[in-house]
Amino acid sequence: MIRVGAYREDGTPGPGTLAEVELDAEVTGPAELWSPEVTVRDERGGALFDDSGGTSLAVEPAAGGGPLAAAGAERRARAFGVGNTAYRAQRLLRSAARLLGRPLPHLTVRIGAHDTPARWGGGHYRLPGGADPAEPYRISWAGEVHLGGGSAYLPGPSGGPYFHAPAHNAAIVCHEVGHHICRHTADFKVNRLRPPDGQHSGKNALDEGTADFLTAITLGTPDIYGWHRGHVPAWDQRRRGLDRRWTMAYLRPGRGGQAHANGTVWASALWSAHRAVLEGGGDGDRFVAMLLRGLVRLGSGTGAEAAGQVTAAALAEERKRRNQFASLLREMVAADPPLAPVVLAAMARHGVHPDGSNRALRERVRAGALPGAAAAALAG
Repeated sequence: MIRVGAYREDGTPGPGTLAEVELDAEVTGPAELWSPEVTVRDERGGALFDDSGGTSLAVEPAAGGGPLAAAGAERRARAFGVGNTAYRAQRLLRSAARLLGRPLPHLTVRIGAHDTPARWGGGHYRLPGGADPAEPYRISWAGEVHLGGGSAYLPGPSGGPYFHAPAHNAAIVCHEVGHHICRHTADFKVNRLRPPDGQHSGKNALDEGTADFLTAITLGTPDIYGWHRGHVPAWDQRRRGLDRRWTMAYLRPGRGGQAHANGTVWASALWSAHRAVLEGGGDGDRFVAMLLRGLVRLGSGTGAEAAGQVTAAALAEERKRRNQFASLLREMVAADPPLAPVVLAAMARHGVHPDGSNRALRERVRAGALPGAAAAALAG
């Protein structure tokens, strides 16, 4: 066990409450922490941890460091980012493993990725295969999270400027770890049947929405991106808040990079269902387990994969099946039938039902919101 500085969730849109926490990990490099679940490494060079063998690596976040910070403050901010990321990732991965009854493949997180020629303030989850931008690293077969070094300033906990380093933002870290969980459960892109070096890193709405929901559960707030998207109004879907207003009527079907926006609909429906379970005296963990087991069932290959059909057309059909909200909801219901009535009722309020395509569910909600004549015209 070592001790690191980290932000603990406090249910607010900010970075959380600063604390010194225990972490089941060890120092395995000058800028690297290893634990059974995750390896976190700062790729920007230089030593962040000494080799004294001490167990306390707790440092303060130095307002995120950044290009205007002194060298010492930047080093402390980077060291804090490694510890904070390891803490957040380990907690979520251990929680998922406990509910699944098995560990997930070891995750690698690289901090400071893609920071040249320009600084990058985001994060992504990558698998071995083609990607844009191209990856300068040999990607682990199990998948990797890459976090930029930061590119902007935000209001900090004390009101002063804070350099927004993604490794300091629990929401970004947890969201990307959520993609790792999805890859090794639902496998939305059916990567198990792709060549090891030809994996597809793309995400669909269920992947994005599930990652957002797992983040919300971990942080205890539906306003998961309220810190770095505080300038976006709550009524704007780009805020990505898990709100009851987001129904299938807001779905944007078809291609065109709408996975994040559409994922907000799925995440909001999950949040409502989770709240309904709690309000009925149920166990929140049971609902999360229902979701995780549903993801496993969805990815078990009940379509083309199970039938041994690996043609391009069959795989495309299987990917389509795994894109449908109804498909995953059916698997969730099958995973825990006694919990189904409460969950189905809550999801239905968002227009999510266990039958019909995404487009059909959207039109069903839109038709129901229109006057009779207009609804009939739309249906025709």
